[in-house]
Amino acid sequence: MTKVAFIGAGLIGGSLAQAMAKREGFEVVAYNRTRSKVEALEGVTSLDSAVGAVRSGARFVHITMSEDSALDQVLSDSALIDALVQHKVLLIDHTTASPEGTKARIKGLQEAGVEVIHAPVFMSPAACLSAQGVMVVSGPAALVEEATPHLEAMTGKLVNLGERVDAAASYKLFGNALIITLTAGLADVYTMADEMGFSREQAIGLIDFFNPGGTLNGRGRRMAQEDYSTSFEVTMARKDVRLMMESAGDSVEQLITLPAVAARLDALIEKGFGEEDLGAIARKVK
Repeated sequence: MTKVAFIGAGLIGGSLAQAMAKREGFEVVAYNRTRSKVEALEGVTSLDSAVGAVRSGARFVHITMSEDSALDQVLSDSALIDALVQHKVLLIDHTTASPEGTKARIKGLQEAGVEVIHAPVFMSPAACLSAQGVMVVSGPAALVEEATPHLEAMTGKLVNLGERVDAAASYKLFGNALIITLTAGLADVYTMADEMGFSREQAIGLIDFFNPGGTLNGRGRRMAQEDYSTSFEVTMARKDVRLMMESAGDSVEQLITLPAVAARLDALIEKGFGEEDLGAIARKVK
């Protein structure tokens, strides 16, 4: 029986622990400040402290907090650090955290003798329960290699981003930026649809025959190379944004992304980039 420990049993941490407990051959223990969250997880034993999780005999101890400050607070306990070193635990941090905070935190832990890697997830609680989605990981190569079979069983796809300790934190923010901005853009589509007499269900039907994500492999890669050769002129995009905002009618103030895009395109046109491709929106314009 392999023992695995978890510190933090919120939506993500608790779901990861629950999924692990359902796997044959694993004994799962967990600590959470609100004990009832662990007690609600079938097959997971609740512990009295984070130090207890480290002293449980598990080689892998997973920690998932809400943000940097919560993570730093837990790891400020000298008894916990001593236990991590003494019991030769590999700490696997799944927290979505700042790259700078992650870099500083891991440096401090490593200097204290703690083995640690960072492995945030692109997984909902439901995806955690079914081991689907994507997990990214970065840290010392030997530790990532040791943890890889364990982590691969927890997700649909594990992506090793190398030894740069803040790489996983950075890519998690890159991914969430896309998720959040695409969601905000969809909200603008729904605002337009409301005013134009289409149901939101009709509007989302667009993706049945049009995949806007396809532009990421074309325009997105050209933008990365700062290649703004034209296929969709900035001036034409600005005209379209004007039409979109006009179509929002009395609900124009509900728009989230389009006003900001309009302002950015106006700035590009003023600087003389109006004939370049829409990808020029990524230009470093002062």
